[in-house]
Amino acid sequence: DFSFRLRGGVCLRNRTSGKMVNSELAVGLIFLTQTVVGILGNFSLLCHYILLSFTDYRLKSTDFIHKQLIVANFLTLLCKGVPQTMAAFGWKHTLSHLRCKLLFFLHRVGRGASIGSICILSVYQAITISPRNAWWAALKVKAPKYIVPSIFLCWMLQMLVNVIFPIYITSSSSDKNITNVKDFGYCSSVLHDETRNSLYAALLSFPDVLCLGLMLGASGTMVFILYRHKQRVQHIRRTASSPESRAVKTILLLVSTFVYFYTLSSVFQVVLAVSDNPNWILINMAAITAACFPAVSPFLLMRNIKSPHLRRNISFFHFF
Repeated sequence: DFSFRLRGGVCLRNRTSGKMVNSELAVGLIFLTQTVVGILGNFSLLCHYILLSFTDYRLKSTDFIHKQLIVANFLTLLCKGVPQTMAAFGWKHTLSHLRCKLLFFLHRVGRGASIGSICILSVYQAITISPRNAWWAALKVKAPKYIVPSIFLCWMLQMLVNVIFPIYITSSSSDKNITNVKDFGYCSSVLHDETRNSLYAALLSFPDVLCLGLMLGASGTMVFILYRHKQRVQHIRRTASSPESRAVKTILLLVSTFVYFYTLSSVFQVVLAVSDNPNWILINMAAITAACFPAVSPFLLMRNIKSPHLRRNISFFHFF
């Protein structure tokens, strides 16, 4: 009777471990697909701009913002998607203490730069399509000059804000003697007192909330301007869609997609922050939602680009 119960317990453990292995394999495939598709999409868009530099095409101000967004997406996907994929496939203790700190720092900087780039893009486009009065006309002339300093300030601000973030990060292989840690699979976070964690969380969230507010304000302005324009030309039966109108619709789609994934990711991040011992499902869902926008955004930007070599790449991705 004892041997029967023992064999039953062994079978139950084997069955449970088998389900865990299958679940981790499925999550690993999701991470792998998301990372590969995102990297290929961003690389295709980057090749488009590299090829344009060898032609007579004059790059627009928004093209520079797009290139910064591509760099931010690469940082987010490579520093989060690749290690998370490795951890899901069982390579959990391969990163050193320094590499964990560097990966988390670069991921945070890339994520913040992505938010800043979308914010600058939406504000600039709102200024571009604004009414032609004296105040807006002066702002339209000055706006392109402030794009490069704004992008540079965005990167510097994210580096300064996140410079103390690596203090909380340690390698999973080096936290055996530390009891108050939160395991993320391939790296861990050292838990401190609640007051310090709350203050630091507020410091990290302030630039994101500020950019999100500017982004939503600029998007609302663009929707209002497009609505007024549609009301003025509604008596015309067939009105060709201008390049500015297509660009605005693309940016509105980009902003709405970003807000959706950012809100979803923030919910998981808050739950993850208040959980002292989060399970692997919560950790993986937070990582998947955080990498959704960097993987999807290049394909949204491609919708407004008319280029033969880029269209061939888009056809390949649709087939894939």
